[in-house]
Amino acid sequence: MEKPGKSLKARAVDLLSRREYTRLELRRRLSPFAESAEEVDALLDELAASRWQSDARFAEQFADSRSRKYGSRRVAMEMRERGVDSDTIKQTLSGHNDLAAARSQWLRKFGQPASDAAGRAKQMRFLASRGFGMDIIRQVIKGSDEWPDDDSDS
Repeated sequence: MEKPGKSLKARAVDLLSRREYTRLELRRRLSPFAESAEEVDALLDELAASRWQSDARFAEQFADSRSRKYGSRRVAMEMRERGVDSDTIKQTLSGHNDLAAARSQWLRKFGQPASDAAGRAKQMRFLASRGFGMDIIRQVIKGSDEWPDDDSDS
């Protein structure tokens, strides 16, 4: 249980000692305890300068934990919701292998190609809900080992 008189910095350090947070997430968590938005911003600047808080570090850890199960589209969307900028997202996900992740999820869930169109549609919907692009989904469903010519969908 937290002490009522805990300083704003102590609250931030306590949060950051458990897991990484983006600047936006910390702002949301700390704002109710601050006297002003300027106080929160000054603390966040201090934490970033001392490298206690880093959006890039958050993005790396978040992508590592989520990219085994989800496609880069979904991981990018979740990072945007948490306040990570698009350049950091792009850089973080540049080495992400959607095809391997999609195959892994497909094998775990289905294990074999569908015998009819309804089954294929179900498998495609499953992979799409995980954030994989249609080019990747088609490859997994067809069993192709080649990368797509156009990876704009991934």
